[in-house]
Amino acid sequence: MLSEFDLIARYFTRPIRQGGPVALSVGDDCALLAPAPGMQLAISSDMLVEGRHFFPGAEPRSLGHKCLAVNLSDLAAMGARPVAFTLALSLPAAEPDWLAAFSDGMLSLADQHQCELIGGDTTKGPLNICITVFGEVPPDQALRRDAAQPGDDIWISGTVGDARLALAGYRNELALPPEALAVAAPRMHAPTPRVELGLALRGIARAAIDISDGLAGDLGHILKRSGVGATLFVDDLPAGPALARREHDLRRRFTLAGGDDYELCFTAAPERRDEVLAAASRSATSVTRVGRIDKVPGLRLVDAEGAPLALQAASFDHFASP
Repeated sequence: MLSEFDLIARYFTRPIRQGGPVALSVGDDCALLAPAPGMQLAISSDMLVEGRHFFPGAEPRSLGHKCLAVNLSDLAAMGARPVAFTLALSLPAAEPDWLAAFSDGMLSLADQHQCELIGGDTTKGPLNICITVFGEVPPDQALRRDAAQPGDDIWISGTVGDARLALAGYRNELALPPEALAVAAPRMHAPTPRVELGLALRGIARAAIDISDGLAGDLGHILKRSGVGATLFVDDLPAGPALARREHDLRRRFTLAGGDDYELCFTAAPERRDEVLAAASRSATSVTRVGRIDKVPGLRLVDAEGAPLALQAASFDHFASP
């Protein structure tokens, strides 16, 4: 039987990367960070609970990837470069095979972004994963939710809706052929945090947020914080490859309010369209212009001809029934 300290030493302790911003890592009462001179720290926490945020018995390598990816996505939405993270992990049992796969999925993604695991906690209990991530961003260059201005373009990265389509397949909400589920499922299990795009958009985009609970709801946070409204071109929303082959009404519903996409939604002045496209090219990430920011409060949904759409677009609620 692994003890708490054996578990940490075997699966979650690694040498510190020399020359990086971490001065002291796992093994002491606190970690020590040394941010680059003049940088601000960006800090975010996310908790994933079995049965609420992922299915019981979820594959551990993908789960390890996803629990860090959703936190890195928050840094991406702020234009912050990842530095380090902590892991608080409640486990029903310390199973070596599960821990090996989980830590490999998480730490492989951490290595891609040179983000160090610097501490945390472990205990026995229901499976619950909580990560706090730290990033760096220059003063006055963070992409904030309160900076959108009337006339701004609204952009989103990548595609949306396939994660929600996969969830619908798993829940038997609709008949989803195995080949379609195979295409859609990776978007649900292993999202790609758009860190490089977030960095490339510094000084170009105004406001940004990551799409975690559904585009309409997450965009609504920008509108509220910025004191503006928006018109969203629903039929321009880029559906994922599996969802793109589905019926029109389903595409609209899942692209607008699907959730679990972890793409970026951001605004930028129209005169900066070429710079947005150049930033997307540098970060090897597609972007699509899907709407505009308005002076009049509220979110207006229109079709390809500009006609109003009466669609319900509720975002994910962490306290609603599953």
